[in-house]
Amino acid sequence: MDYRNYRRHAVALTAVGLVLLLGSGTVAYGTTRLARAPQLEISIGAVETETRSAESGLTYRRLSEPDRTEILDRDGTRVATMTDGARTAHLYGKRRTFAEPRFTNAKVTTDVYTRLAPRPWAEGAETAPWFTQWLAQARASKSPDVLAVAMGYTYGARPEKNKDGQQIAGDAAFGPLSTIDPDGRAENSDFYDYLGVAWDFPDGKKEKPTESHFRSLDCSGFVRMVYGYRLGYPLRGTNTAGEGLPRRAIAIAGVGPGVLLMPNTGERATSLNRLMPGDMLFFNAGPVGGKHIEHMGMYLGVDDRGHHRFISSRSQANGPTMGDLAGESILDGTGYWAVKWRTARRV
Repeated sequence: MDYRNYRRHAVALTAVGLVLLLGSGTVAYGTTRLARAPQLEISIGAVETETRSAESGLTYRRLSEPDRTEILDRDGTRVATMTDGARTAHLYGKRRTFAEPRFTNAKVTTDVYTRLAPRPWAEGAETAPWFTQWLAQARASKSPDVLAVAMGYTYGARPEKNKDGQQIAGDAAFGPLSTIDPDGRAENSDFYDYLGVAWDFPDGKKEKPTESHFRSLDCSGFVRMVYGYRLGYPLRGTNTAGEGLPRRAIAIAGVGPGVLLMPNTGERATSLNRLMPGDMLFFNAGPVGGKHIEHMGMYLGVDDRGHHRFISSRSQANGPTMGDLAGESILDGTGYWAVKWRTARRV
């Protein structure tokens, strides 16, 4: 079954010239695309301590909510933010813009690059040899970060192959919904389905791809593709606690690794100021109400309209999107996804 025959079939073919020019997963570097883009303010929480390294000239500032270390250069420019208990590192560099013109006019411009450190951060780790070496390499890296990799699966994204000629990125569908699961979950297409390869997981689970799910990624499969297969974060084949990301959104939210940024109270989450690009978002988007989680995505940042925008793989949009088809991809306001948002995790 060729998924391209039904990809975005519900959407009229408009703005073809713009799509051909920009693609759907546009990444533009520099500041020329937007004259005045809102910047994401992440220095929240009280400053607990501040130390300066005479050797490196860097300043290390401790912040809370969540507990983290903000690293500043000699002139006070932010270099990186490291969160206690998480491997996710946020580095600062040249501004770039993310856009998906087929499905939204909104754009997200950010100077934040989300990367994975080799181990979880802990207070005081700035003096550890592993960190000083890694930070220097990460600051010089030109490789795609979490956000750039994620945009490589949106509508019209160009196919990308590895050195063996296997396609590892490009326009992904959502895939067929489950017809046999008792709770009707939609999570049915993992990264190995997109790749079309069998996979043995460290926790003993063995999986084989399903032909009808080829080039498809469901909501958690999309996140696992980006963080796991592409960027090397450990993956689990089951929904149990342990090293790595579990399979389902509900398991990643409940027993996954890293730091839960706010409690899941069963009501709409409101702690927008705790979010940073690449954070995993979890939604109550099914027939079961309250704390139950059926959907997940990743936070992108504040768009040029001032809204907190995310990207996720959705059945209505038939694949990963930061767009507004069948519900705006924003966390503020009164839209469908905004009121369904429950919690977030930084791995």
